[in-house]
Amino acid sequence: MRFILFISILFFLFSCKTELKKETTIEEIKSLMLKQEKCWNKGDLHCFMDSYWKSDSLSFIGKGGVNYGWQTTLDNYTKAYKNKSEMGTLSFENLSIKQLSSTYVYVVGKWLLKREETLGDLSGHYSLIWKNINSRWVIISDHSS
Repeated sequence: MRFILFISILFFLFSCKTELKKETTIEEIKSLMLKQEKCWNKGDLHCFMDSYWKSDSLSFIGKGGVNYGWQTTLDNYTKAYKNKSEMGTLSFENLSIKQLSSTYVYVVGKWLLKREETLGDLSGHYSLIWKNINSRWVIISDHSS
């Protein structure tokens, strides 16, 4: 009987620890995305790109198709948004954040760029795959439309 009680307590403690870790991870992802918004809204693309995996294997899928690489992604943002006025004010609305494992998180949401009337606002949706690499969460795949 004591053994069953002991195992039950261990299972309960493990479950609590796992849920707490998931909540912490999700809060960390939210915080990183908030930082991205702030960087974008200051006009700092390098800071915005800090949350992306600095690798040639980073994938970005947009209206132009699939592109690979951190530098390619930065270059594409730089071409599309030449100045702060074109960048506007970015906001994210996460619709779903799911921790798939201790290493992967999947995020689905909406993005909105509020811009001057002459430029017009832009909006769309995204799905992001975040991976914990060397104790750091980074986006390894971004599908934004």
